[in-house]
Amino acid sequence: MKPLPVIALTGSDGSGKSTLAAALVAQLRAHRPTEELYLGQSSGKIGDWIGTLPLVGPRFKRYLVSKSDKVHDQPAKPPGNATALVIYLLSHWRAYKFRRLLAMCRRGTLVVTDRYPQAERAGFSIDGPQLAKTQGGNWWVRRLRAREHRLYEWMASNVPMLVIRLNVDVETAHARKPDHKLSSLREKIAAIPHLHFNGAAILDLDGTDAASSVLDSSMRAIHAALQVAHA
Repeated sequence: MKPLPVIALTGSDGSGKSTLAAALVAQLRAHRPTEELYLGQSSGKIGDWIGTLPLVGPRFKRYLVSKSDKVHDQPAKPPGNATALVIYLLSHWRAYKFRRLLAMCRRGTLVVTDRYPQAERAGFSIDGPQLAKTQGGNWWVRRLRAREHRLYEWMASNVPMLVIRLNVDVETAHARKPDHKLSSLREKIAAIPHLHFNGAAILDLDGTDAASSVLDSSMRAIHAALQVAHA
């Protein structure tokens, strides 16, 4: 399958993905239609929106956060039906955004994504299937787990033209994102360098370098990838 016209930015929170994405889109738009798309599963943003709903909002937000944290903190414990359903629906929300990505590509748009789904390792924190972090459960939970994994395999089978991986140490990441848990940052920083994204071309950069240097290196790699795609 031909790689998608997608530049996927990956890396831990605090590695500079958002800053780089905005700079890339600003430069690339001068040459061709280019858009940015966030491909995280957005549980935080969804929770914030739910929290604004009158009466039930704050309580339901706390409920969702507790379910998500339970799976993250106790992965060996089988999830309940409600927990599994919440996670499954969040994965479908990510798949909805991925279908938007495919539609943009079909229109000839070059898409710069913040994050990209993968099926190699489990966990929302590294853009993989979250139910795969858990074990056991009843037949319904096991069915949701299998369906979620197939959903991620489908998304991951669409290989981006270039993955730009921003590597950063945990101290820098936490200094930039002090509201994030150190344990979560360590998990991401340890796992992300080992992802292969179905054989996609990967450019590894140091997220602690000057933003201008990271941007210049990224643009050179993107222009090279576009030349190969159009050859």
